[in-house]
Amino acid sequence: MRAAIRLEYWNLFWTATIVVVMGLVMGQSETMKTAWVEDTLGVVPPIMFLIAARMELTGKRSKRFPFGFERVNGLGFFVAAVALTAVGLLLLYNAATALVAAEHATVGSIVLFGHDLWLGWLMIGAQLYSLVPPMLIGRKELPLAEKLNDKLLHTDALMNKANWLTGAAGLAGIVGLGLGWWWADSVAAAIISIDVISDGVKALRSSTAELVDGSPRALSGPELSGDALALEERLRSEFPSATIRLRETGRLIRAEVHGVHPPCEPRHPRHYWPRGKERAWRLAQVSFVPPDQE
Repeated sequence: MRAAIRLEYWNLFWTATIVVVMGLVMGQSETMKTAWVEDTLGVVPPIMFLIAARMELTGKRSKRFPFGFERVNGLGFFVAAVALTAVGLLLLYNAATALVAAEHATVGSIVLFGHDLWLGWLMIGAQLYSLVPPMLIGRKELPLAEKLNDKLLHTDALMNKANWLTGAAGLAGIVGLGLGWWWADSVAAAIISIDVISDGVKALRSSTAELVDGSPRALSGPELSGDALALEERLRSEFPSATIRLRETGRLIRAEVHGVHPPCEPRHPRHYWPRGKERAWRLAQVSFVPPDQE
């Protein structure tokens, strides 16, 4: 967790430099504006992760919060997903209206060191710079997200690793403008916004499932978690007549075994974990509900 926190601070620093660089050269290009907004959105997941991590690590259990702040990470994941989806839809609307209205964006020139320079070259340089830090950080985030089973960190990692698509679309839009293809700018902006919406919808489906006590979901999408499926199989093999219910509270799993009496000998929840013991910390509770005697 400490390593993830340090990495997210670096993530915020490098994202801030990208936002500044992109903002200085975006001009009137719809592509650059959309890419700049997406890069600005990139600060939302790390900020939500840092807030959630602080609350999770320092928040104490109390009468008002008897489980501490186990689910605050899931709440942060939901907030980030809503922000991504909403802004992605707005960006797509702006790109579509610009395309329908046949708006002809222009990329002018600036005087740099006494020479006229096409602003598009600076835009291309900014786009290339915006690709490097996210890809490097994303590669470091993925193994940490898997160890912590942190969906917020995992989503941020995937967004960073897939940032090449945004950069490629942005470069194509700028080059298209340079070639006189007025529509290339809006088309590139639409492609970037669709990528944002895709990330947001996947995160929204997974985060909503957790908030309504759905079965634990996988890190990378709304599919059921492999850990949860293996745990359910393990419990069903020992209690074949029981009804097994699993839910996720943040990075932890809680299991309810309905219709059977608990074993005579006391067992720690980790006894039921089906896989390697290094991830047994995920199983926080196994509760038994005896059959109705009526």
